[in-house]
Amino acid sequence: MKAIQVKNLSKTFKVKVKEKGFRGSMSSIIKPRYKSILAVDNISFEVEQGEILAFIGPNGAGKSTTIKMLTGILYPNNGEVSVMNINPCAKRKQLAYKIGTVFGQKEQLWTHLTPYDNFKFFGAIYDLADTVIEERINELKKTFELEEFINTPVRNLSLGQRIRCEIVASLIHKPEVLFLDEPTIGLDPVVKENIRELIKKMNREYQTTVFLTSHDVGDIEKLCKRIIIVNHGRIVLDDSMEHLKYHYLNKKIVEVKMKETVDFTAEEGITVLKSKGGNLKLAIDTTKKKINDALRLIDADNMIDINISNVPLENIITEIYRENKVLL
Repeated sequence: MKAIQVKNLSKTFKVKVKEKGFRGSMSSIIKPRYKSILAVDNISFEVEQGEILAFIGPNGAGKSTTIKMLTGILYPNNGEVSVMNINPCAKRKQLAYKIGTVFGQKEQLWTHLTPYDNFKFFGAIYDLADTVIEERINELKKTFELEEFINTPVRNLSLGQRIRCEIVASLIHKPEVLFLDEPTIGLDPVVKENIRELIKKMNREYQTTVFLTSHDVGDIEKLCKRIIIVNHGRIVLDDSMEHLKYHYLNKKIVEVKMKETVDFTAEEGITVLKSKGGNLKLAIDTTKKKINDALRLIDADNMIDINISNVPLENIITEIYRENKVLL
């Protein structure tokens, strides 16, 4: 079953044009001018039930507008949207019982209440019986390890603790699709990793479909098997992470520490990125030179240490943003 189906979706906004200079009393009789901005331009995609999808792009690419149409906040100008077989525009209230949302930069919890009281409140909003709410709180409390602070006012929680509670509040009614917008923004590396593990655990145990937007490459790489990249309102890439890496990771970064310096500048397929004494950093284009052939150029007796890594995923995504490439 498809959790999300989008077909030929478009959204245009009318924006008032600011006139230059001061128009004085004439401004009351001259009609303002408007221009149209195409925020989402004829995009189509599907998301399988239980999938974790990364939906990313630079600022202004159309991500937020798309999410707002998927959740029924905005109406599209053209196209069709279905979330759990529900049209968000026609049946927004019905859809609310099927989805949850977490926005890393926007709080939905009442800060003067405890997480427990917030969860009770959200359970009541979704018409859950008191016994069902208690069962759900106890279940999620264990899964997300909230025991130590579930009765502490939200305003006294750390950012990482609050994000955990934000996710739990969105799961009280057992949504089938969860929209996560920058869930790890502002968190330290340890807390980020904890949140990612909890998202994976939630997806595994509850089969929740996760629609993730994030500028943090770590979120994308560690959580998602599929990635959609949008830019200027259009989809410029829709592929698996494995396929993305296969097509774009045709370079290896080799950092080697040697007793004596070796000159690689004349070697085809090898670019010297950094050279200082016996320390070298090389980029090897594997389409021109196999990694094994490159390593044979380094005498083992001359080598003290070596590290081989891929080009960072962040660099790949930045290149796609810049060039709007589409994998074939």
